[in-house]
Amino acid sequence: MLSSARDTAHHADVVVVGAGLAGLSAAHHLISAGVTVSVLEAAPCPGGRMTTDRLDGFLLDRTGQLLNTSFPELMRTPGLDGLILRPFTPGVLVHADGRNHRVGELRGAKRAFTTARAFAAARASRTAGLDQARLGAALARLAALPIDRMLARPDRPTAATLANRGLPARTVDGFLRPLLASLLYDPDLTTSSRCADLVLRGYARGRLCLPGGGAGTLPRLLAEQLPPGTIHTGVQATSACTTSVGTAGHGTFSCRSVVVATGARAAAELIPGLRLPGFHPVTVLHHTTDEPPLREASLILTSGRRGPVAHTTVASEVDPERAPGGRALITSTVLGAAASLPADELDRAARAQLAGVYGTSTTRWRLLAAYHDADAVPAMPAPHDVRRPVRLLSGLYVCGDHRDTSTVQGALFSGRRAAHALLRDLGIRPGYAPALRAA
Repeated sequence: MLSSARDTAHHADVVVVGAGLAGLSAAHHLISAGVTVSVLEAAPCPGGRMTTDRLDGFLLDRTGQLLNTSFPELMRTPGLDGLILRPFTPGVLVHADGRNHRVGELRGAKRAFTTARAFAAARASRTAGLDQARLGAALARLAALPIDRMLARPDRPTAATLANRGLPARTVDGFLRPLLASLLYDPDLTTSSRCADLVLRGYARGRLCLPGGGAGTLPRLLAEQLPPGTIHTGVQATSACTTSVGTAGHGTFSCRSVVVATGARAAAELIPGLRLPGFHPVTVLHHTTDEPPLREASLILTSGRRGPVAHTTVASEVDPERAPGGRALITSTVLGAAASLPADELDRAARAQLAGVYGTSTTRWRLLAAYHDADAVPAMPAPHDVRRPVRLLSGLYVCGDHRDTSTVQGALFSGRRAAHALLRDLGIRPGYAPALRAA
């Protein structure tokens, strides 16, 4: 799997730059087709943004990204057979008006009205029945809509489309806005409406979840199942072309093709002319206390704009591996401008908000870590091509969540797309391993 930079072999059929999810996905698909691959990673270990730190028995994710059991690539990507998904309790809690309102989660089109009924019960009023019918019908249509038809819709900023869904303002503001803000990591909802529809469709068809053992489990599983010596850590790429990758202090790696699978900023530095997207900053806060403030595996969304936290959960209730015995781990995600506040100021504001969300004092909570990433999530403003080209020219390919959708699904899928485009150029059928023709 891994090798040190000193032991690096300087030739392979394909060099993949970056050992995040996209690069590891591409490597698996290429190797399964009989292509030799070297993966270069500048960091000491694979994973990219999907990294989990260990601290005093706690597993602390550096990313706030949520997974969904409906992500197809979690099932299709070679190497993820051992992944355990820890689902949240069906439904979400929306904190508004000083209370947590239970909103049922739809699990397939046939259960569309489950969400509507739970929402109507939480927001009981004379018009609850009409709200129920409208929300249920909208989610049912979205759950059943083929992706091709969804992507053919006009693309506009998400915030501008919510009022045109035939849903009352109380449904939009009390449920859809906080949900989409958390799933898209975009509190202003400037994201492409097509991307929002894809995310809502996944929400309607599956269950939100966390990976068992932390976010770092995904790249670890992928890396462990690659042939020994495939990944070379501590190797910083400085240039890339169709037949080689230059590095800082480790020579030139020659090859037949190159896949750049770094984050968007590093990719733009390696490939002149590649468009650099904007980014949504994210800060992930991890607190611990003796007793869990909520004894259920629920995701709590905040909709009142009375604090910096967009969503929070008692992560140790969702995935008990994340905290040692007798301790609780509360993980909260901060989006937008508040994510850039100094850690101590953000901690104070978050504690005040979380005291109301969980209905308990937070003065004795201990902050374990505050992970800030200004480039956490590539922005997807309208109009957004959710299938941006991964083949730049024969021999040079690029992949990552900035080429598809800014999700784990998008990163894994873009890696597969890049691998398949490369294999087509080599005349190799994906998943088949004939002898390579001489270069």
